[in-house]
Amino acid sequence: MASTAGPSASSAPPPTSTPILAQGDWTKNLVHLAKTAELKKHALTLQLHTAHILSAHASLDQKNKAIQDLKEQKNRLESERSRLLNCLREVNEDRDKADMLEATLNKECSDLQTKIHTITNGEYATAKSDVDRLRQELGQPALPSIQATLEEKSAQYLKELRLQAEQLATSTATTKRTAEEVPTDGQPTGKRPRGRPKGSKTKPKTPAPNATPNSNANTSKPPTTPDQSTTISDRTAPS
Repeated sequence: MASTAGPSASSAPPPTSTPILAQGDWTKNLVHLAKTAELKKHALTLQLHTAHILSAHASLDQKNKAIQDLKEQKNRLESERSRLLNCLREVNEDRDKADMLEATLNKECSDLQTKIHTITNGEYATAKSDVDRLRQELGQPALPSIQATLEEKSAQYLKELRLQAEQLATSTATTKRTAEEVPTDGQPTGKRPRGRPKGSKTKPKTPAPNATPNSNANTSKPPTTPDQSTTISDRTAPS
């Protein structure tokens, strides 16, 4: 039996591998995987473009805001420019008026100087010579010249101006001093009085044991004699 079993075991054919069959439709799976990979690729590209678009929109909003701010600033500058142009126009008009007035006053001054020169060297000179001659015949001093009269009037005018300036300065100083002395709360202001504060008591001094009373305290002032009092009263009496 052993001999028969051996040849049968050795004569058995070797086992063969069976092929693995794919379950389902593998072509569809490959197509699905390929489309999934392509989808991821396009999704990444789309995300990148989306980020660029969002960044561009943010920059666009900032630029639009800057443009709006610039427009507002331009409007303010335009208003200020119009105001300054109006002010410049008014200044030019006032300057033209001042130039015209200056020219008119200069002409009037020139006419007055010509008139003064004509009268001084003409009728005034003749009349003054006649008056001085007659006053000299009557033993009276000659009248002062027109230049001396003008200088006297100028000196008097300057004196009046100086007095007015002094009065104005005095009134201003008085007003300022009054305002400083009277505060807003009604309490008078001033320096703190010197001396001992209110309510403090002075300790009495203890006399020295060997001190003697001053016997000359009452004799420090000499008595006034009747003659001296009479002389003083005579001097102080109204004349």
